[in-house]
Amino acid sequence: MAQSETSNSTNFFLDGNFAPVMQERDALDMDVKGAIPKDLAGNFLRVGPNPVHIFDEAAYHTFDGDGMIHAIEFHDGQAHYRNRFVQTQGFKLEQERGDWVYKGMNSMMDPTPSRVPDGAPRNKNLANTAFTYHNNTLYALHEPSRPTAIQLPELETLGAVDFDGKLKHPFTAHPKVDQKTGEMMTFGYAFQTPYVSYSVINADGELIHTTPITIEKPVFMHDFAVTEKYSLFLDFPITLDIERAIAGGPALDFEPEHGSRIGVMPRFGTDLDVRWFEVETGSVVHTANAWDEGDEIVMQASRSKTSDIASAGLDAENLEDTQGQLYEWRINLVTGVVKEQTLSEEHCDFPRINDTHACHKTRYVYAAVFNPSRPFSFDGVMKFDNETQTTATFKYGDNRFGGEAVFAPKVDAQSEDDGYLICFVQDETTGQSECLILDAQNVAAGPVATILVPYRVPYGFHSGWVSAA
Repeated sequence: MAQSETSNSTNFFLDGNFAPVMQERDALDMDVKGAIPKDLAGNFLRVGPNPVHIFDEAAYHTFDGDGMIHAIEFHDGQAHYRNRFVQTQGFKLEQERGDWVYKGMNSMMDPTPSRVPDGAPRNKNLANTAFTYHNNTLYALHEPSRPTAIQLPELETLGAVDFDGKLKHPFTAHPKVDQKTGEMMTFGYAFQTPYVSYSVINADGELIHTTPITIEKPVFMHDFAVTEKYSLFLDFPITLDIERAIAGGPALDFEPEHGSRIGVMPRFGTDLDVRWFEVETGSVVHTANAWDEGDEIVMQASRSKTSDIASAGLDAENLEDTQGQLYEWRINLVTGVVKEQTLSEEHCDFPRINDTHACHKTRYVYAAVFNPSRPFSFDGVMKFDNETQTTATFKYGDNRFGGEAVFAPKVDAQSEDDGYLICFVQDETTGQSECLILDAQNVAAGPVATILVPYRVPYGFHSGWVSAA
């Protein structure tokens, strides 16, 4: 079935502002409350699932939606809004057919005959999850797939890349770019061995190092962390099990008896170099940053006590346990001791930093604050200060929800937090979509500018920022 722009579905992820939009649009001269800063120059980007053709609406999972980018280009106090589908091969096949070709993750066991044409990819590269920017190239990412290059600012799809045939494994939605070396570290997880593979791509975009990482069984390793010297792998208990799915259970589930451990490997190490450190059992979907500090490695991330929002689903009995909190691990490489602590009482996810400092010590972490009663919903933004151990928050207001806020440095920024936080927010009472710009040095004060987008911007996944050249 094809979706329409009306939002009336019994599926949570197809209803209200989760519902897709079908039109690609542009907008200039938008109404603005406040003033867009003139030292904000570049492209704010947000990608997410936007399904067009759905095999089974009741079984639709939000991870299945076609990738759509919503972007605002900033220059000299002006803003240009665009939204575009990512024109992947699978998306184009379904457009040509005018109906579904790929069934979706919850319908893998459905006996309906396949519609995937001979020679076409067996699985759909959705390019719907996150972004990375490396070697002057923007990539839209989908972790079972190859990265898809996107042209800025028009958002034209250039196509999937495999780094001259050297990329042989899935590519995480969360690679790490060390801007001091220009290197991009990435990995992928799979249902079959090797369950994890890791690669390094140099500053010129050449894949120069790959190694398998041995773990006992496949897990949902959505993110990892990288320091100046080491790469960290999270063998945590959100497990992947095809046999469990065949038996009628979930393919993705929280299995606490699996335990939690962090693998530490030199940036250009191999499987034999990995040291594993047992940690308190919990779940991590998104890391904030990691760095080297004396004999220790410090990693910060959003950690939930039991399952997480990805595997808990809509029926989680205790949202407080599945919603993450900002958390820190200190791994002493000499003594082997790991110290852990919760950093902030706020329940949050989508932790972000100033990306120019990734893989190196950072003072500040920004994150989206969970609504305590509605699943998959964020009603504020926070800033955590590692030096003062304090949290500043801004709440969007009643019946207003947003997503990931990304840090955008000012032109000629002078310090780590000299910039802005940018995010999309939906006022569900009025139906108005907004782009908020907050001063990162004074988050609690609220937006310095609110752009009233004349078209609906559905909720999505991750955001990105690419500064103007």
